[in-house]
Amino acid sequence: MKKLWLFTAFLVSNLPFSYGQSQPTETGKKAPEIELSSPTGKLIPLSSLKGKLVLIDFWATWCAPCVQEQDELARLYQIFRNSAFTNGKGFEIYGVSLDAKRQDWEGTIAKKHISWTQVSDLRFWRSPVARTYNIQELPFNVLIDGNGTILARNLHGDELEKGISKFLKK
Repeated sequence: MKKLWLFTAFLVSNLPFSYGQSQPTETGKKAPEIELSSPTGKLIPLSSLKGKLVLIDFWATWCAPCVQEQDELARLYQIFRNSAFTNGKGFEIYGVSLDAKRQDWEGTIAKKHISWTQVSDLRFWRSPVARTYNIQELPFNVLIDGNGTILARNLHGDELEKGISKFLKK
């Protein structure tokens, strides 16, 4: 019985989310700050991208759809990075990896030629950022404006391109 209790306690403490937790990433709310290390060890706060339209991309190398999506993100980054938006100038992707192994993370960044901001604490699902953003599955993303206000959540493929285009300055 003691082993069952310990196993249950372990599972609950390692869940990526908590039931009943508030949703801090609702559209119209301010995106919670993130400040994690780049592959070079430099701390990069999300707020350092203020003034730009930013896609916060939560991903991991062990997530096949996440890795596949990097090619599409590269295409969108090339299209929009110098664009003017209704509430931001320029487009940036702030990649937040939920990896646990540095070599996997850095290897995929190099292999996929990812040129936008990448950060991680290498704590897998135990990352405080995963809890703050209530991440329940990957890939997951949040689109924020130049003031850090959440515009959209979890857009992928054509929906993501349309979502970004919607905020282009006309």
